Amino acid sequence: MNIDIKTQVVVLGGGPAGYSAAFRCSDLGLETVLIERYCNLGGVCLNVGCIPSKALLHIAKTIKEAKSLKHKGIDFNDISINLDQVRSWKSNIIAKLNNGLASMAKIRKIRIVNGFGKFVNAKTIVVENENKIIKIIFDNVILAAGSSPIKPTYFPYEANDNRIWDSTDALKLKEIPKSLLIIGGGIIGLEMATIYEALGSEISIIEINKQIIPSADEDVVKMFTATISNKFKIMLETKVTEIQSKHDGVYVSIKQKDYPDKIKRYDAVLIAIGRVPNRINLGLENIGVELDNNYIIVDKQMRTNIPHIYAIGDMVGQPMLAHKGIHEGHIAAEVISGLKHYFNPKVIPCISYTEPEIAWVGVTEKEAKEKNIQYKTSVFPWTCSGRATTSCCENGITKLIFDKKTNRIIGGAIVGSNGGELLGEISLGIEMCCDAQDIALTIHAHPTLYESIGLAAEIYEGTITDLINTQKANK
Repeated sequence: MNIDIKTQVVVLGGGPAGYSAAFRCSDLGLETVLIERYCNLGGVCLNVGCIPSKALLHIAKTIKEAKSLKHKGIDFNDISINLDQVRSWKSNIIAKLNNGLASMAKIRKIRIVNGFGKFVNAKTIVVENENKIIKIIFDNVILAAGSSPIKPTYFPYEANDNRIWDSTDALKLKEIPKSLLIIGGGIIGLEMATIYEALGSEISIIEINKQIIPSADEDVVKMFTATISNKFKIMLETKVTEIQSKHDGVYVSIKQKDYPDKIKRYDAVLIAIGRVPNRINLGLENIGVELDNNYIIVDKQMRTNIPHIYAIGDMVGQPMLAHKGIHEGHIAAEVISGLKHYFNPKVIPCISYTEPEIAWVGVTEKEAKEKNIQYKTSVFPWTCSGRATTSCCENGITKLIFDKKTNRIIGGAIVGSNGGELLGEISLGIEMCCDAQDIALTIHAHPTLYESIGLAAEIYEGTITDLINTQKANK
């Protein structure tokens, strides 16, 4: 069966970037078709990424807190884990959010076409779905096909071994291996480590760089590492040279700086070395969209080199974050509708939802040094926070980075429980060009974790009374 559709806008991909773009297009009065390969909207984030991982991380945190209370007079005895119930709970969360998206798409009268979309020419996409061939002719198209886990080529391994996982496999939670090696010490790897350690796995992490989470500042990572060093075995400046699948386990050849090469056996291996944009088999070669290192090149209006073709989300480069893609989707829709809007954010928050969380926003110290920005940092230790102490999460810091010339806040980082929830004030402060005094003179509720932001600003100002004042107040 052949079906022809004509529309004003086609959105290719139904993840956070794609469905946000489609919803915004509809709200602006544009006839919109959304192409999605799977039966549900939400993409990787909702179905096999952000949402299921946060559900499991919530369980991991609850297990940790329950165990810690044993030393405070409350003993829950042995914690038992029913994987079937955990998986069911996780699936119900995903289904609830899936249904919400489907309802919003229906209310907005967005036509959803399931299947793989491929460009025939710059104005036509063909979608094949079972026995249907759907030809969609459009005025504008927004590419939002997302990304997939990188499959390494620099060491051999048996791709069909169900003990060798990517992040999607790990979130299926089919079993809890006794020993789990995670290749990659970035955000995804560390979140999976947090989940599986809480569920009972012995965790080893291999990272090729000098520190885990290489994009974060060294002092922030050092604080985090000190907290989790008794949970995970972390091997830095280390490479995997081969993975051998045997009946009794997965054998990994490891090359570590300053150590002899070795082969270690694990019950499962998770490969979490990053993601690559989904651009293969889209037919981009048929229309001449320009690329840079596999990413689609766009301007600040999310427009490619072809004026009516836009691209957003993971397809256009780092950081590969849902909230970035959502904003890009809004911009693309607004530009198509005729608005003169641009994607030009000062900040894009980054969060590792580990325990404790690592969260940062704005300029890091690394970036400030690279850009020759004269800066000064101010760090408030959570050991001096009443709320952190009473909540058993005093292993944390709040760090602010200020421009030394203007005293304006340009960056910040949190290590601590629910640290990502504290980034809002820092992000807004940077966007609004607040200086240290603006933050310090804002009355923060006590006792709270977010008051650590105000206290860090007071340290910078030299007006803090909650700590010994080590510097003269700024005039």
